[in-house]
Amino acid sequence: MMPQAGRLLVASPVLLDPNFRRAVVLLLDHDEEGTLGLVLNRPSEIAIEAVLPAWSGRATGSAVLFQGGPVGDDSALGLGMLPGAYDGPEPLGFRRLVGPLGLVDLDVDASVAAELTAVRLFAGYAGWGPEQLHAELAEGAWYVVDGHPTDAFTAEPDTLWRAVMRRQRTALALLSNASDDPELN
Repeated sequence: MMPQAGRLLVASPVLLDPNFRRAVVLLLDHDEEGTLGLVLNRPSEIAIEAVLPAWSGRATGSAVLFQGGPVGDDSALGLGMLPGAYDGPEPLGFRRLVGPLGLVDLDVDASVAAELTAVRLFAGYAGWGPEQLHAELAEGAWYVVDGHPTDAFTAEPDTLWRAVMRRQRTALALLSNASDDPELN
């Protein structure tokens, strides 16, 4: 499967880089200039209220920022989801990425969150230069799989890697039971 916005990059068990070990990354953009994504399963200990007080109480299922990746960790990104079969105009400050998912401008009035089904805030993002991700895919560091919009807002980020692997209809599902220590696999 080829990388594209809305799909997930799932770290293979052999990827030991602490930034991406057992990571599930939502791809935001992938083209000839590179790839951008958000790590979905790394909650931080930084309270949203401490950094973005206007957004406190607006995030879905968590009062902390998530570590979106090692790049630009001094900036914040908002990810939101439109309700159901939403076909109206996009809410102010929302830019659709794929399906119901989109980026939320954190500089607009936080009341925009009331128009969305879910919102999650991230510090930083994951980025790859041109051809870098393709080289890592060829090395077997990542699997590209279809994502569900709700993956980005899971209430159990610690189990997301296993859950995404388990739902695959290929041999990847077997890896959901891989040991945390790759030498034991």
